[in-house]
Amino acid sequence: MKKKSIFADARTLEDAFFTKENARLLEQLKEKQKREALREMVKVEDETFLDRLIELGIGPETVLALTLVPLIAVAWADGTLDGRERDAIIKAAEEKGVSPETAGHQLLETWLSRRPERELFDSWKQYVRDIWETFTDEERQRMRERTLDWALAVAEASGGFLGVISKVSPSERVVIKELENVLRVS
Repeated sequence: MKKKSIFADARTLEDAFFTKENARLLEQLKEKQKREALREMVKVEDETFLDRLIELGIGPETVLALTLVPLIAVAWADGTLDGRERDAIIKAAEEKGVSPETAGHQLLETWLSRRPERELFDSWKQYVRDIWETFTDEERQRMRERTLDWALAVAEASGGFLGVISKVSPSERVVIKELENVLRVS
């Protein structure tokens, strides 16, 4: 009887140890996968920058939202979204690794088919203001340039007429100006 109890106790000890150890290893694996996904999403190898993003709770999903929300806001600024604007946004998303079979792509499709509420863009602006000072001037400059370049590409994707009329509509200019104001470097 005592021998059976020792075996049972040993099994309980092993189970407890391996359960905790497996949980720790699984957490390490998830963290590594998150870091790699984040690295792929931001296209930056700087470990300090990645550490700062992780410390701020910014994961790949957040980076995706930070990237795409301004493009969606510009595309819908005039109340409509045409095929060329849609293609420009899809291209930007694909550059971030958002392929058609991902949840991110499905969310993007929703935004492309139905204009999101203004609250989405307002939330984006507030979040950027909250985290903006945690980045270096160089990081802010790089993020600013990339965001504004993509936003301008979406705005220029449609519009204009034979080079006579500006490709960027007045309502798109307003949104781009909002982006510039939020993304100030200094």
